Amino acid sequence: MRKIEHHVSMGGVVCRWSGHDIEIAICHRKAPELWALPKGTPEIGESMEQTALREVSEETGLEVSILDSLGFIEYSFIRKQDNVKCEKRVHFYLMTPIGGDFSLHDPEFDEVGWHSKNDALRIMTYSDEIKIVEKALTIVPLLM
Repeated sequence: MRKIEHHVSMGGVVCRWSGHDIEIAICHRKAPELWALPKGTPEIGESMEQTALREVSEETGLEVSILDSLGFIEYSFIRKQDNVKCEKRVHFYLMTPIGGDFSLHDPEFDEVGWHSKNDALRIMTYSDEIKIVEKALTIVPLLM
């Protein structure tokens, strides 16, 4: 029987208004090609919100604040190096930028930038993350 590990991560949908449209911060990696939301794993003693704020800040270079919880997504994958099945839950938060700059993002991604909501939904790699962004877009007009 295959070994199963359970993992948890936290991340954010960072939104801002640009004119009459909402823009979303999306992270891009060239190899393998990936367009995704910023997210990562907790450090010892961190709350879910602290993890989300830190990871989004590290991966985007932005300082952010949390507006609301967006729930979570779940998926599983087989880790190639040891054939372990990993079941993962990622909690997401709706966030707004309060400072920082994309030029300060860590090297995990090749680039990070603002994308219109339509472009973000079109280019994002993972369908579950697209659903989280769609949920965020229903809440943003109420909170921002």
